[in-house]
Amino acid sequence: MKHLLKLGDLSREEILSILNLADQLKFERANGIQKDYLKGKKLGMIFQKSSTRTRVSFEAGMYELGGYALFLSSHDLQIGRGEPVQDTARVLSRYLDGLMIRTFAQQEVEDFAKYGSIPVINGLTDYCHPCQVLADLMTIREFKGTFKGLKMAFIGDGNNMANSLIVGAVKTGMNIAVACPEGYDPDAELVKWGTESGLLTVTRSVEEAMEGADVLYTDVWASMGQESEKKAREAVFKGYQINEKNIKGAKDDVMVMHCLPAHRGEEITNEVFEAHANEIFEEAENRLHAQKAVMVKLMR
Repeated sequence: MKHLLKLGDLSREEILSILNLADQLKFERANGIQKDYLKGKKLGMIFQKSSTRTRVSFEAGMYELGGYALFLSSHDLQIGRGEPVQDTARVLSRYLDGLMIRTFAQQEVEDFAKYGSIPVINGLTDYCHPCQVLADLMTIREFKGTFKGLKMAFIGDGNNMANSLIVGAVKTGMNIAVACPEGYDPDAELVKWGTESGLLTVTRSVEEAMEGADVLYTDVWASMGQESEKKAREAVFKGYQINEKNIKGAKDDVMVMHCLPAHRGEEITNEVFEAHANEIFEEAENRLHAQKAVMVKLMR
């Protein structure tokens, strides 16, 4: 494991190893055990998309590991003025010990890894969100104790979250059903791969996806960069909501997850969100622990 560019690059064993270390780091933090795993190490954080959880969790995580995090807005870098990725990657590799990038194009993250000489972490692209799904898997295992025999249902847009959840579920042996409107399916190659594994179902029916689910997951209908589509998407996704009525089709002890920020009243009702706030905010906290584990694995 040299980088974290997408979950599909990791084996099941590598994913579980990250989760096990994340559990350990969470235990140490809860018990006041301070270990400077990354003492003196420097992480650069390039943001072409704004964030709450990604920025704060990476920055706090590096501090807790004994290192330093540098916030690098694309507006402040020459890459925002046309400097080629390969030049920026080579320069930053001479200053830093690791790089986290939150951007639009997956190719940009791949290029930073190709031309640089330091570990690169994908903080989010339009294609995938591996850090979030590592935190999601950590949370599911905390609440359910295992991945074996579980069914996850994702309701909504077949976006970067759906793509990464498909990979995370299949790699850990969970069944996953994705309910989305026609024309909003997850990545075609991932759907083919997941379907051939026997663990993925893509459906237009929210009820079918939720039937017997152990875990329900949703995300906003219009992601960052899709603001101009918001009104049109509201009409398309109107029936793709997690609410008090359709949640009854899932198991009685179902856990509900959301990567946040949530648009309550759209993809999820306020009542369901608040009833499952414990899981959702534990999931948000686990971004910190899962990413610390990734950084230790890559930068130590």
